[in-house]
Amino acid sequence: MSGRDPDALAALGYSRVVPAALDDPAALRALAEAADVIIHCAGPFATTGLPLATAAVEGGCHYIDHAVEVHHVKRLFDDFAEPAQRAGITMLPSVSFYGGLGDLLAAAVGRGIPDIERITVAYHVTNWMMTHGAVETARLLFADTDRIGYEDGQPRYGFVEPRQAIFAFPPPVGPRPMIAPVPFPEAVTVPRHTRTRAVEAQLTAHTFAEEQAFTSEQVEPAARADSRFMIAAQALAATGSASGTLTGRDLWSAAALASVEAAVRLTEGTAKSGVAAPAEAFDAVDFLHSLAARGAFELRLPDQA
Repeated sequence: MSGRDPDALAALGYSRVVPAALDDPAALRALAEAADVIIHCAGPFATTGLPLATAAVEGGCHYIDHAVEVHHVKRLFDDFAEPAQRAGITMLPSVSFYGGLGDLLAAAVGRGIPDIERITVAYHVTNWMMTHGAVETARLLFADTDRIGYEDGQPRYGFVEPRQAIFAFPPPVGPRPMIAPVPFPEAVTVPRHTRTRAVEAQLTAHTFAEEQAFTSEQVEPAARADSRFMIAAQALAATGSASGTLTGRDLWSAAALASVEAAVRLTEGTAKSGVAAPAEAFDAVDFLHSLAARGAFELRLPDQA
């Protein structure tokens, strides 16, 4: 376990702790040299991502993060692909609830469908209690006017005015008002492994309107674990459509299980070196079934997946 505060780390009771602050490159490199895989979960990653990603490359350590910030994710693909290959490591951004699970579900739903026109990843989340890092990340995301999308088979850059849409989740959730699009990483990651003309992420409009979302930084873990969610992915094509869902409780636990599953697989040598999306590094259907077996969520996939 690593972080910037030695006393706080010691209080956690882990058998081995490695203090390392983001403004201490030597300590970060020592951490990377001592580890097989780093799971970086201290956002906002627009601030924290680059120092630790750099240390991972220099120290020869696989790197996984929980980033939802699309610019950080794109920067890893743009700037770290060749250094990661030279170092013989795999870097996986956004192996988390928002972004990562959506990427995996989109790949599983789109498998075997030709000429997909649009993939929509829709998040229904209630009783979300954000940490301090999540609050800061949310503020950065929705203040950012330099958005990245994917339309007409090409990346799209620049501000896009969010609209209110309706997404028809399957029962028991049903149709819900959505913020569309939300600036999640799927617009960058999904086209890397699934051929489609458009990708859009959406989030239920009530998620940030709930009173506890921005006022729960100090709640007890048991209370924070009481979020409820359904992630739905829908692939639309001229020949028809397909959809799948992940349904569960405690999005933080689902995120942790996803990143640890990825870390275990990296230590087993199941991914190529370089920078990859979750569903680019691993078989999405197999990965999701593994997480479902560990209790991360209930999984429903179309027959062809």
